[in-house]
Amino acid sequence: MCDMGFMPKVTEILDQVHHDGQRMLFSATLDRNVDQLVRRYLKDPVSHSVDPQSASVGTMDHHVLHIHAADKVSAATEIAARVGRVIMFLDTKHGVDQFVKHLRAMGVRAEGLHSGKSQPQRTKTLGQFKDGLLTVLVATNVAARGIHIDDLDLVVNVDPPADSKDYLHRGGRTARAGESGKVVTLVTPGQRRDMVRLMADAKIRPTITQVRSGETALSRITGARKPSGVPLSGALPTDAKGRPSGTELGFRGLGTRPGRTGRGKESRKTIEARQAAEARRAARVRKGL
Repeated sequence: MCDMGFMPKVTEILDQVHHDGQRMLFSATLDRNVDQLVRRYLKDPVSHSVDPQSASVGTMDHHVLHIHAADKVSAATEIAARVGRVIMFLDTKHGVDQFVKHLRAMGVRAEGLHSGKSQPQRTKTLGQFKDGLLTVLVATNVAARGIHIDDLDLVVNVDPPADSKDYLHRGGRTARAGESGKVVTLVTPGQRRDMVRLMADAKIRPTITQVRSGETALSRITGARKPSGVPLSGALPTDAKGRPSGTELGFRGLGTRPGRTGRGKESRKTIEARQAAEARRAARVRKGL
């Protein structure tokens, strides 16, 4: 959370703690901002590591699926319709909400999780997902930190993450407590170069496959299948072919922003500023409860 705008609040609290007291810091990673906390506030610290990052990566199968942009929604929908639960990550709250409506229109039991949801909503959604009442959890980065779901064997990056750290955090929702799992990332032609760089940074050699919706390769890797097409409550209105229609006809993709042509066009500084803004919105939601 230090990467998402909470560092000033953390340091403000620590500055008020008596300097002679015992301090213990728990973090998934000890880099960048977190490492600054260690140097500034801990005296002669001793480090203990449990379930190191490299170990969790070793229990996962990593797949990069090359897919045409026009086929991305169809492929993601078929993956969501698989037998078994799946967490699917998108970039934006709007993208999450629209994709959830689309999935429910296709008969998939999906719900969204992001900072725009109240805490009671998020608690209810997580409970339903854990109990199997929901089979698909569609989430943004901010909402997904710290989620633990037993026996979750598939995580799908519908929108590729910004960097290797986000990739590992997303993928860490599966292959927990010694279990195995798959992390699948859908990559369009314009995103391939950035994905190669990301995987190199993460020291991962994924299995790369060219896929199309409805094909055997997609089903073999993810368990994808054709959705029932019977709309659930809260779904988008659809036309005769099951496509979104009416007032929601503007739904054209997943996690997109106006004026943004590709993930690679967004600088790290811009990404961090966006994450900080989302974190502040999440904090306001919590304060309002």
